[in-house]
Amino acid sequence: MQARNSIYHAFIVLTLCAGLTLAGCVRSATSTTPFPDGDVQFLPPTLSPVTPTPDLAQTEAAAVPTPTLECSNQLIFLEDLTIPDGTVVAPGSTMDKRWSVENSGTCNWDDRYSLRLVSGPEMGVDAQQMIFPALSGSQAEIRIVFTAPSDPGTYRSAWQAYAPDDQPFGDPFYIEVVVEPAS
Repeated sequence: MQARNSIYHAFIVLTLCAGLTLAGCVRSATSTTPFPDGDVQFLPPTLSPVTPTPDLAQTEAAAVPTPTLECSNQLIFLEDLTIPDGTVVAPGSTMDKRWSVENSGTCNWDDRYSLRLVSGPEMGVDAQQMIFPALSGSQAEIRIVFTAPSDPGTYRSAWQAYAPDDQPFGDPFYIEVVVEPAS
């Protein structure tokens, strides 16, 4: 019985060796020139490289997060699109003011950005407005619909962009009108 087991084990070992040897033989699918032995190539088995275990100092250093670069906020005023400075308006009239600006920073403006009144009268609008979303490097149109004051005079309302951290940035821009009573 023991001789039979030895033969059985020898058969298994030989079968495994033959299988490993044949597994190393590969037909070259991309070769244009045949090998001298009938287009069969023997590839020796390869070993995976051993990855050394890092020491504790390397592990702790790898656990420290890499700081991310923060983007920069910037706004450049380009031009008044409507209601040039000094435009004469009637008391209580509606004024659709539009400015062209450029997001010249590296941050994209989203719903966390706002416009805020920095000086002058509110002229019928909230002192904080949403800013039109704009990708970095793009131009945007800012629009606020004001109501002219009822008293005659010159009025200037200045606005500035604010980042999510409540910091103002970029060029301030304004609307300046002269309210004159209707004749």
